[in-house]
Amino acid sequence: MRITKRTNISMRVLMYCAANDGRLVTKAEIAERCNTSENHLAQVINRLGQLGFLHTQRGRNGGLTLGRAAEEIRAGEVFRALEADTPVVECFAGDDNTCPLVDACRLRPAIAEAVEAFYGRMDALSLWDLVCGNGALMQIMAPEVTCGQAAAV
Repeated sequence: MRITKRTNISMRVLMYCAANDGRLVTKAEIAERCNTSENHLAQVINRLGQLGFLHTQRGRNGGLTLGRAAEEIRAGEVFRALEADTPVVECFAGDDNTCPLVDACRLRPAIAEAVEAFYGRMDALSLWDLVCGNGALMQIMAPEVTCGQAAAV
């Protein structure tokens, strides 16, 4: 299974916000720490806000924070929300499916089962699980913060 770039960046954004819990973070600082462009981030942040994963505050003193506690956001939930419109293979594409084997294929149900196993594994991971106790990640994303401690504004 291949995850889209947008979902990968989305997880970085959410992990950054979780690592910097307790303060508004900016698109510019996320772009710098997560090695991605602000243009990509703008689209991702907008979508994550629409889905309720982020709370965004506009203006000069604006920024973003998690839309709910890191313990409550599951990686599987994020992946499903962002990847739902991306078929794993052609035969999962609904109206765009041109595979002539679909009615006789035994591979399709196996792939569907594997995808569900993937999501099931991701459902077991919260943002908190990905960030808390991960000293190497905290050094990259929030070197001045320890897990569970809000950063000074």
